[in-house]
Amino acid sequence: SFDDFAAVADLADAHRAAGNPTWVHVDGAVMLLAAAAPAMAARTAGLGRLDSWSTDGHKLLNVSYDCGIAICANASAHRAAMSVQAAYLEQGEGGRDPMDWGPDFSRRARGVGVYATLRALGRDGVADLVERTIGLARRFADRLGASGQAEIVNDVVSNQVLVRWLAPDGDHGRLADAVMAGVRAEGTAFFSGTTYRGERLMRISVSDWASDEADVDRAVEALLRHARLAA
Repeated sequence: SFDDFAAVADLADAHRAAGNPTWVHVDGAVMLLAAAAPAMAARTAGLGRLDSWSTDGHKLLNVSYDCGIAICANASAHRAAMSVQAAYLEQGEGGRDPMDWGPDFSRRARGVGVYATLRALGRDGVADLVERTIGLARRFADRLGASGQAEIVNDVVSNQVLVRWLAPDGDHGRLADAVMAGVRAEGTAFFSGTTYRGERLMRISVSDWASDEADVDRAVEALLRHARLAA
């Protein structure tokens, strides 16, 4: 889901005005890039007023694992939190030393893959990726919800769907685990479970750039088939 960023920013501004040091961080691990999609403008309004964001390039952008990204509005605070001074460390002069801006002293050039992907997609390509991924998640929700064998627990506003499998004996958690295990074993798709408010549910995360409607329909067919077998 998406928080009301504008309301949060207003609250943070009020705290600061009252003399209270305030910092608001946004965990955008999967859907920070929704800010690039015009169709998601209402969901991401106010995001730019907050202090820092994080996201993962290896999720929606599909670059190599692992790739985490932190974006901070306050450069001096960012550098102060990350830089390390020691007699044996030679600091760069006259330029930006990467060692001052991240927790790792030695790391591969994760940014190259992100840059290449963004350059290849462009803003329109990123927007299409976001909107297409959300559309596929809604297709999952619509097909499963209409089947009578499952209920959709969440409001599907991004690429995440939470599913309750309806077991005739009332043991919905058992059925969820059986359905997921069966689909994984045959190799059609990979679904993982979660526990929400004490209930065992199935989680769908549409995150592969190559997924299309045929993939969703094939996965739904497999899910419903295993639900019938395990019921």
